[in-house]
Amino acid sequence: MLKNFFILCSGADRQIIQSSSNGEQNKYAGIGATVFFTAVMAFIAGSYALYTVFDNAFTAIGFGLVWGLLIFNLDRFIVSTIKKRDSFLDELLQASPRIVLAIIIAIVISKPLEIKIFEKEINTVLLKEKNAMALNNKKEVANYFQSDLDKNKAQIDSLKSDVLKKEKEVNALYSVYITEAEGTAGTKKLGKGPVYKEKRDKHDAALQELTALKATNQAKISELEANAKSIQSDLDKKISETQPVIEGFDGLMARINALDKLPWLPSFFIMLLFLAIETSPIIAKLLSPKGEYDFKQEDNELALKSVLAQNKYQSELQRKTDAEIYDKVYADIKEDNELYKYKKQKATELLQLQADGFVEKQKKSM
Repeated sequence: MLKNFFILCSGADRQIIQSSSNGEQNKYAGIGATVFFTAVMAFIAGSYALYTVFDNAFTAIGFGLVWGLLIFNLDRFIVSTIKKRDSFLDELLQASPRIVLAIIIAIVISKPLEIKIFEKEINTVLLKEKNAMALNNKKEVANYFQSDLDKNKAQIDSLKSDVLKKEKEVNALYSVYITEAEGTAGTKKLGKGPVYKEKRDKHDAALQELTALKATNQAKISELEANAKSIQSDLDKKISETQPVIEGFDGLMARINALDKLPWLPSFFIMLLFLAIETSPIIAKLLSPKGEYDFKQEDNELALKSVLAQNKYQSELQRKTDAEIYDKVYADIKEDNELYKYKKQKATELLQLQADGFVEKQKKSM
């Protein structure tokens, strides 16, 4: 039963192969087994590739099954349409388009399996890329908000600078009226005279201004600091919103690109393996000598061609004979006077009817 199934997979003619020897049947069973297992590998590869796209096992298996059946049908068609010829060059020319198609199929099948085989190494490459993308994303987002943060910080520094400046002014006035009282500066008279009072009043006025400035600037600074926290919160929110996009950077295309960044030799040998598997049925048919199946198939084709050529010749001969007979019949009819008179009578009646009809139309239009 298994042998018959693999023969069915090879695309061989069932009637011819059943009448062939056991060795010939085994050869085509081996070719069919290669076609079948290539389709199984295509199903696995297609399912995994689509799982990385949809993240759903049932959807991936469904599409993978369709992909496997498609590859099975293509391989079966390729193998079954290659026929043995008397010249190896003719066979090679006949098989060349099919070999190219087999190479394309092998590459398509091998790539998802390469991704699965080197999954750990690919994950390492993707992790490095994600980290680099996260850093670049933080820099870009920070640069976007940096102007607002810088402007906010400059305003806070300006307000604090105004307070410090006013404090220095108050401290300087304090020193002036103290040294005046001590007699070490100013009028250099010990005691609290009119000059001392004047300088003390000036200091007290500046101190009140400082107190008011502190209260005003502190309120502005508190507002600006709250605004700075809001900007920083927006920055952090923007980074957190874009992080899932970076974390999701592990799709099929990203993994293929990551695979290209790994050493090429292991991946190349895996592709060669699938290429050998995919092209092995074609190569086997090209290299194997003509067998019993091939001779029987060729004999059936020659018999069919002979029948078709005979039918074509008979049809052409019948057409020529019928043409000659009809030519003779119409030549005899042409000389028949009774037929001539009959046709003349009918043509005359037709012309009379046309004339009467024309007259009736003219009368209606008047």
